[in-house]
Parts: sequence; C-alpha cells; structure tokens
Amino acid sequence: MNADPTNWRTMTVAPDLALGRIEPGMSIYLGTGVAEPRTLVKALMASAAPNLQDLVLTQLVSFGDAISLEELQSTKYRLRTFYAGWVASDAITSGRIDLIPSRFANIPDLIASGLITFDAVFVQITPPNEAGYCSLGMVVDAARQAIDSAALVIGEINPDVPFTLGDTLVALSEFDLLVEATAPPIYVPRLPVDAVFDRVAANVASIVEDGSCLSFPPGPVYEALGRHLATKRDLGIHTPFFTDAAMELVKSGAVTNRQKAIFRGKSVACYAIGTPELMQWLDRNPLIEFQGLDRVFNPMRIGSNPRVVSIFQARKVDLSGRIALHADRGNVGAGPSEAADFVSGAELSAGGQSVFALPSRNLKGEANIRLSVEQFPNQFNLRESVDMVATEHGVAQLRGRTVRERALALIEIAHPDDRQTLVDQAKEANILYRDQIFLAESARLYPNDIATRQTFKNDLRVDFRAIKPSDVEDMRRLFYRFSDTAVYYRYFSPIKTMPHAKMQEYVNVDFSRSLSIVGLVKEAGEGRIIAEARFVRDRQRPFAEVAFVVDEAYQGSGIATFMLKMLIRLARERGLRGFTAEVLSSNKAMLKVFEKGGLPVEARVVHGIYEVTIPFGHPPAG
Repeated sequence: MNADPTNWRTMTVAPDLALGRIEPGMSIYLGTGVAEPRTLVKALMASAAPNLQDLVLTQLVSFGDAISLEELQSTKYRLRTFYAGWVASDAITSGRIDLIPSRFANIPDLIASGLITFDAVFVQITPPNEAGYCSLGMVVDAARQAIDSAALVIGEINPDVPFTLGDTLVALSEFDLLVEATAPPIYVPRLPVDAVFDRVAANVASIVEDGSCLSFPPGPVYEALGRHLATKRDLGIHTPFFTDAAMELVKSGAVTNRQKAIFRGKSVACYAIGTPELMQWLDRNPLIEFQGLDRVFNPMRIGSNPRVVSIFQARKVDLSGRIALHADRGNVGAGPSEAADFVSGAELSAGGQSVFALPSRNLKGEANIRLSVEQFPNQFNLRESVDMVATEHGVAQLRGRTVRERALALIEIAHPDDRQTLVDQAKEANILYRDQIFLAESARLYPNDIATRQTFKNDLRVDFRAIKPSDVEDMRRLFYRFSDTAVYYRYFSPIKTMPHAKMQEYVNVDFSRSLSIVGLVKEAGEGRIIAEARFVRDRQRPFAEVAFVVDEAYQGSGIATFMLKMLIRLARERGLRGFTAEVLSSNKAMLKVFEKGGLPVEARVVHGIYEVTIPFGHPPAG
C-alpha cells in the first residue's frame, strides 16, 4: 500500500469488505491480548458470510472479549493459542481451543521457519507517522514474523494505541488493507492491594539488591512491590509485561537500567497491559523498549544481565518446593514454560535468583503451603530451580538446601495456624525427623519486625534477624568453625561435637522469654550465619542472661557490639531492666564488648569467672 500517510483515513475500508478477502480454511493470526483488533474480530464473529467457514484463528495469549467461546463450539472457527491462561484455560480443557505447547522464546522461529503458517494477519496498529511507519503499540510478541509470512495483512488503525518504540515499526506499505477501529483498546484497571499482599511484597523487596534486573508482570504482588522498591538504586526491568506498577517504579527514579548488559538504559517488554494513563505515558517514551518474544524470553539474553531477579506470583507451594501457578486472572502471562524461560535466565545471570511469592492462605482461608501440590493444575515442577519462596510471614531460602531443610524453611513462612499440621504431615511422610521440635506458640511470636541490615568496616554488610528452626544446619557449621578456645569461652566446656538433636534444641527458641538474633553475610549470593546473640529472661526478676558468639574470621569488626546494643534495645521494649552474663576472666575481648555497650558494667570475679551485671537504667533521651 503506497499513499500519503497523513490521509490514512481515506485508505481504510469497512470491516466487511476486508473480511471479503478471507477464504474458507484460512489460518489467521490475531493480535494478542490488549492488542486484539476488536473491530475486525467482532465483525468476523458476527458475520454470516459464506466465505468465513472452517477458519483457524491463532492468538498467542487469549484474554480479549471479542472472540465468542460459544461461536467456537460451531464448525465455523477454531482457536489456537500458545498460552493456557485466563480466558483460554477452561475452553482448552473442554476441547474448544487447541493449545500449542511451546516455549515463548521459540514461537517467532516456529513462524519464521514455516512450521506454523498463516494465510492472513489481523493486527492493531497506530496511525502512521510522517515517514509512513505505524507502531505495533502495546504488543510485539511474534507479530513481525506473522506479517512477514502471510499473503494477506490487514491493519486495524486505532488512534488510542500508544506509538511505542523498539522493534515495533511497520511500514504502511506492508499492509494490504486498513480498517479503522470503532472500539478503544482493551484497558485493564489496576488491582486493589490488601494488607497481606503488601506484606508479601515487602518481603520480596527485602531480597532485591541495588542494581538488580527485574521481571514485573501484572498481579497484586507487583502492584504493591513497586512502592517497596522505590528507595532502591539502579534497578533494571526486563519483563514480559509492562504495567502501571512498573511505570510508577520508573517514575520513582529507582529504575535506571544502567547495570544491564543488553538494552542498557531501557526497560524492555513484549506487552503492555494497564490503564489509559499507562498507555499515554508509553506513547513515544524513549525509556521503554518493546521487543519480540525471541529477545524478551530468551534465557541467554535474560541471563546476560547481572543480578536478575525473576519474580512470580504462585498459587500453591509444597514442602519440597514444587509450585502450582495460577491459571486465571491471577496470572496473565506466566505459565510453566514462560516461568521456565525467566527462571533459566536468572540461573544464567551472575547473582541471579528466582522468587515465588504468595499469601500463606487463599481468600477461602485454605493453606497455600501444603504437603503436596499434585492435585493442582499449571504446575512448575522444576523445584531445583526455585531459589526462594515469600509469604507475608517471611522469605524461605531454598537454594542448596535438602528437602528436609526446605520443608522447615517453608513451614516457617506458612500461616501460623497451619504450621503444626504441616509438621505432623511432614513427619508422617518422613520429610522431617520424627524428633523434630516445633513450638507452636513460639512460631506465632516470631519477631519479623526486628530484621535489619548494618554496614561495618571494609563495607561488610550483615543482615540481622531472629533465629529460625531452619537455621539448625547453618548454626552447626558455625559451631564447627570455632576454635577450641572459642567453644570453651562460649560454653564453658570443651565440647567437640554438636549433633543435630542438640542444635535443634538451641535454634527452637521460646520467644515468650528468650530472643536470639543471628547475623548473616552473603557469600556467592547466599546468606551464611557468622554471629549469634541471645538473651534468656530470668524467671525470678526482670533481668536476662546474655551471650554472644561471632565467627573468628569476622571478629574485630564491631559486630558483637552492634548485637549487644540491638539486644539492649529489644530487651527494653520487652520490659527488661538489665542483663547478666558470665565471662571467663581470660576472655578480655568479651569484657570489652560489654564496656562498649554504652551502659555501666558491674563485674565481680568468682572462681575465675566474671559475673557481669548491666542495669539498663533509664533509656537515653530521644
């Protein structure tokens, strides 16, 4: 088509006239999702023309409103899709839609190579610019390969579609026919975010480091996540879907894309889905780059970026780390194969990790962390690729852990009322040891709110949080790194072994009268315990006995002093009036730690042991 692009309306034809070019048996590619050419498709569905028979319609992701699933029960049309989510899932199960199993990254090549062919293409486009180029707007996916392969290309021009940049431009001359849209694009309102999803998002944000590259599809977790990431620096975005929440994160200044290896300085996506405000913001926005599936979903391309954090919203998770994904509006575009592409990308990325997020219970009050997810559809079974799971109760680190350790970590972030059942089920299934300790009331008292990060000498960053039962193996490894002298200073006896049963008693803390905090450093992207401090309340008076241990490789950094001050603050908040401790007279380093705590230290020597008392007095002003 060669004509003046400024007079494009004079080149349009009525939908029925365009459909007159269709022949029975044709295979037709339809624009995907919010880019569905609704005027053409609705005309196709409503027409009784004899040439519109035995048609095969193909849509990569089907969640528009133009295709009538009732019409698909006839012999008039057949719909094929590559994604079993949202509208398509029930119709696929009932046999009304054909699913083409494929990794999304491979779809453009399937079309370009001729394995999947199209006779005609219906796509939604923008009006042409002064140079005669239209933009594919909110969706790129595999439209370019479809246009190149089809004999008949019909463009539905919609002035409300944003003129997006990237691999989106199509010359007006590539279209055989043009139709003017009579309906606006598909807009998707923002999801409300309740308090539970907000806490889930806060926990996910806690593991996102500055300079990370994120996937950011639609869903309530992501709606809340952007607000919690707004204080981060130099984030990047490489995501299937670009949303209003992603727009707000870019506007906050947290996203610069400077650390990315590809498309540096640009946020990359295949699809946009959201409100009219988002679409207006995307119009000619140079910060956003729209690319095809072969570039956005390619694990090698994803993994070339450092610190990729692939974030997925899950439906259920079992105690071994198997995931059941949503198959409805809770999941627009992350089925198992799509998740696999981004999980693989995170695995290839230096410092990358995959996080699956979900509330501990669903809206019906049913547990989302279960013994097994075998009965649920849409399963992501690559449990060895699941690095973390987050709920409103915390983050379970799974990478490198045994199934038993994974189970403990996941039980810790389950709903408190579900944990005892999970422990019992896991024991019965021989996932947990039969002697596994579980303090149900203590689990409800776990102090998530005390978690903090502190930077010490030589830019040493240490994360502090309350100890968990799943720390048993890491605490055992810490014990075996101690010298004989360090063990004697801590336990007043030459202990040579620390069996699981004994350490299990140590890490299962009764938080009603005790508090234990651990310090972790990240090595190879994983947290490793290098310090522990605790106090145990005296049953007779408002004082508590305090004790510390710090990995000898990290002593002298100020960690013990920080932990002492942290314990003093937390003990005061719990109504305690002071600490006591017993310190061997030869342990001068520990005595110095107490002296640096900022409070008067009273000490007397009894049989070679300092009996130390640290009264809190009045809290410092301010």
